[in-house]
Amino acid sequence: MKIKAAVLEKMGAATPYEKSKPLAIQEVELDPPGHGEVLVKVKAAGLCHSDLSVIDGNRPRPTPMVLGHEAAGVVQEVGPGVDDLAVGDHVVMVFVPSCGHCLPCSEGRPALCEPGAAANGAGTLLSGARRLHRNGGDVHHHLGVSAFAEYATVSRRSLIKVDRELPFDEAALFGCAVLTGVGAVINTARVCAGSSVAVVGLGGVGLSSLLGAVAVGARRVVAVDLSDEKLGLARQLGATDTVNAGSADAVEEIRAATGGGVEFAFEMAGSVRAMDLAYRITRRGGTTVTAGLPPPNHTFALPQVNLVAEERTVKGSYIGTCVPNRDLPRYIELYRRGKLPVDRLMSGRLKLDEVNLGFDRLHEGKAVRQVIVF
Repeated sequence: MKIKAAVLEKMGAATPYEKSKPLAIQEVELDPPGHGEVLVKVKAAGLCHSDLSVIDGNRPRPTPMVLGHEAAGVVQEVGPGVDDLAVGDHVVMVFVPSCGHCLPCSEGRPALCEPGAAANGAGTLLSGARRLHRNGGDVHHHLGVSAFAEYATVSRRSLIKVDRELPFDEAALFGCAVLTGVGAVINTARVCAGSSVAVVGLGGVGLSSLLGAVAVGARRVVAVDLSDEKLGLARQLGATDTVNAGSADAVEEIRAATGGGVEFAFEMAGSVRAMDLAYRITRRGGTTVTAGLPPPNHTFALPQVNLVAEERTVKGSYIGTCVPNRDLPRYIELYRRGKLPVDRLMSGRLKLDEVNLGFDRLHEGKAVRQVIVF
């Protein structure tokens, strides 16, 4: 079938993107679902820094590629071997398909699925196939999803069925921002009630972490960012303290206010500078968690003696160490009960042909989560 999609021809376009237009809205061919695959009509797709890092070349991917990995939609057709989804079901897309058979999957860690990671790096679906084509050649898939398009053919292993009452634009956020941010707090760090927490970087993932910390009953939640506007939103969402990361005294201010630092610090900005700040505001015996994705060649140096003498822990978190089938329905239920006001993260709704403008806003730090609505 012929569909409209936002195709990235090459990485590294100059800003502003509204002028250089790295994402071109084009007509492409989409194959029907193969074995174990599903055709989904995309209803909403969020703009995330993981998309932006492909556009600017910080996370190299094969091109041409249809971007978009945080989305929700409606099942239109199921391929052979799919017997647990039906036409009309509402689904959220997850950006790492899990095979269910490799060692990480067998250990209950589907976020680290080895075939899923290999497929994502190659720009294919879990099966190794490419279902997108143009002018006789293949177009690559972004993280097994490619949701900046009217329709997507994806692996069944990339989909979570959700309640039909959940609005699509809100449902989309659960596939990346919420799974990653809330999961980092609950699964990776295992923050318990009464803990002290800091979140460095208040994008969609960072603010989701803040919501998660508030939901589990953290007694102190420190929000850190360069944007005073985002710090204001953080206060509305439950932050007890806010600090502008641009302040020369930011670290000292946080350590003084928290009696030597926080028990859990989360780096969500994807930068070495933010990671350094997060590590320095973590107290003795505390844990620093990073879910940010800096360029692959960036490195973080830490004083090894402190790691030992202060019994520090530094942990990475990918998709919030989540088991999507288990966690996504739980987070949706918390949202319905008012414990995770995910809808407050919505900065605006866009049309597909406004996607480049949306990434300008994201690049400039003027938006938390923008959603393309089809």
